[in-house]
Amino acid sequence: MTPSTISTDARNTFESTVGGYTVGGRAHSLSAWFVLALRLMMGYAFAYSGFTKIVAAEPFSAGGYLSNVAATNGNPLAGVFAWMGSTPWFVEFANVAVPWGELFIGLGLLVGAVVRLAAFFGALMMLTFYFGNWDIAHGVINGDFAYMLVFLAVAAFGAGRILGLDASLETYEVGGEALIERYPVLEYVLG
Repeated sequence: MTPSTISTDARNTFESTVGGYTVGGRAHSLSAWFVLALRLMMGYAFAYSGFTKIVAAEPFSAGGYLSNVAATNGNPLAGVFAWMGSTPWFVEFANVAVPWGELFIGLGLLVGAVVRLAAFFGALMMLTFYFGNWDIAHGVINGDFAYMLVFLAVAAFGAGRILGLDASLETYEVGGEALIERYPVLEYVLG
């Protein structure tokens, strides 16, 4: 296809209905490059953040953050964060889940493998950071909230299919049938 036919191709249109409201639009042919850039940007940021926590001279510890951050900023979930910070098994879980989760989410996005699943967990982490870093002095939107939306956009646009391994994984044949056709539930984690 030439660039002029790509922009009028039906694949560049999207529509969704939620709660009786339908929205739709048509993406520009360059949109794939911007979605790829968002995927790679978030992949690098998370892989780097996780890697630096793992190789740091001092082991990563989430306990102080969980115990103290939410109590100081008027956070509506201050009690939840206090519970997380005072529960030893949860702190130990967070000490492993945060750095390794960031690393694996980042690597998944960088290579474009299991992108929807990686983006879901990235968005979940950013939602947790959003409430942990609660500050509405300038409104309810902050960087953590914006990054959460970037993760959701990367997932929604199936960014792993754009120069990523998900495109190959979906067409990989198992018993003469494409993986995604044989196991349709994989459509929710690949892309």
